[in-house]
Amino acid sequence: MADEKKKEAAAQPKSNEKSAKPEKAKKDTAAKKDSSKDGKASRGARARKSIAKFFKDFRSECKKIVWPDRKTVLKSSLVVIVAVAILAVILWLVDTGLAEGVKALVNLAKDVGGDETTTAAAGAMLTGLLGL
Repeated sequence: MADEKKKEAAAQPKSNEKSAKPEKAKKDTAAKKDSSKDGKASRGARARKSIAKFFKDFRSECKKIVWPDRKTVLKSSLVVIVAVAILAVILWLVDTGLAEGVKALVNLAKDVGGDETTTAAAGAMLTGLLGL
């Protein structure tokens, strides 16, 4: 049974190939006829057809749009607002923590010594931070 299907599938493209050749020949002759006409007139006609086709396709695509109902929009909006609020709080906490950490380092540097050199001050800060 599977062999029969394979044979049928193999036979189908051959029949399509035969029918495709005359269509290609028709297209070639039509293209030759268009190219024999005045180039400017055919370009203008093609441009008008292209523009018309674009707007026709655009209109058909716009008809395919499915807008969500009011309930779905409200639910989605609420989820987005809650997610943004949670992320804002997390960022605020991280920012506050880092700002306080920098303030603590500055205060530690001031407490350790004001007239020492930078290297000695940095060493003293590390010693103070690590509790050694």
